[in-house]
Amino acid sequence: MFKKNNNDYKKKTNNSSGNHNKGSYQGHHARKNFGQNFLRDQQVIANIINLIAPGDQETVVEIGPGLGALTEPVCEIIKHLNVIEIDRDLAYRLRHHPFIRDQLTIYEQDALTMDFSKLKEEDKNLKIYGNLPYNISTPLLFHLFEYSDVIADMTFMLQKEVVDRLVAGPDSGDYGKLTIMAQYFAKIVPCLEVPPEAFTPSPKVYSAVVKVIPHKSKPYVARDYDLLEQIVSSAFNQRRKTIHNSLENFFTDQIFNELDIDPKMRAENLSIEQYVNLANYLAEHRE
Repeated sequence: MFKKNNNDYKKKTNNSSGNHNKGSYQGHHARKNFGQNFLRDQQVIANIINLIAPGDQETVVEIGPGLGALTEPVCEIIKHLNVIEIDRDLAYRLRHHPFIRDQLTIYEQDALTMDFSKLKEEDKNLKIYGNLPYNISTPLLFHLFEYSDVIADMTFMLQKEVVDRLVAGPDSGDYGKLTIMAQYFAKIVPCLEVPPEAFTPSPKVYSAVVKVIPHKSKPYVARDYDLLEQIVSSAFNQRRKTIHNSLENFFTDQIFNELDIDPKMRAENLSIEQYVNLANYLAEHRE
């Protein structure tokens, strides 16, 4: 599938002892503050590359390239790749990579501070992928949704627990604010479960690969997105209470009944459409 063979380079830079639970891999010590777990399972890597489906018709961006497990095979397929790497040592390695350095534009910064609209090229949308650190995955997703109008799709490795929340439906314990706000912006497709032993060091939890495809036309449109987020947050901050109680500062039972919503329901019982209807009602009557 891939034309170049970078195994010699990997062997030269790998002074790991072979114990994949240790922090050192390919000459780099994983930093806990950056949530680093390096993917090493070649079959998993090949499967993820197929899911990413990189092509030169889009502007491709990798978040957290690390030691290049996904970066190298992607560069076998496309001519140019943007990478965002906060770890200066790993950014340095990429700048001096013997095979792919000339194909990379490296942004040495926190992805949470990146203005992704500036990466968009004329007549091209963004294709974004990455093995996301568990400690920033949720805020990073919310940050990326701000640019959903210029993103074709995103493919991410996440903690399986996060993926379960992303794809959940009403009436389940995993259904929450992340579910609603993510599905408001995008279609979420779970693709692949990945065991801890696929990484070095091995995390204590399972991971999963998910495809996030922003809606070209949202199924439900909130007139005021910030108001929608406020209502959803208020409901799930008191998820054990009925919405009669958790949303009493916003709505009366009369309004709930007018919108065909049972005030005795709890936060996890309402659909995305019902939350959008509530937000739009409030937006209309505040004007």
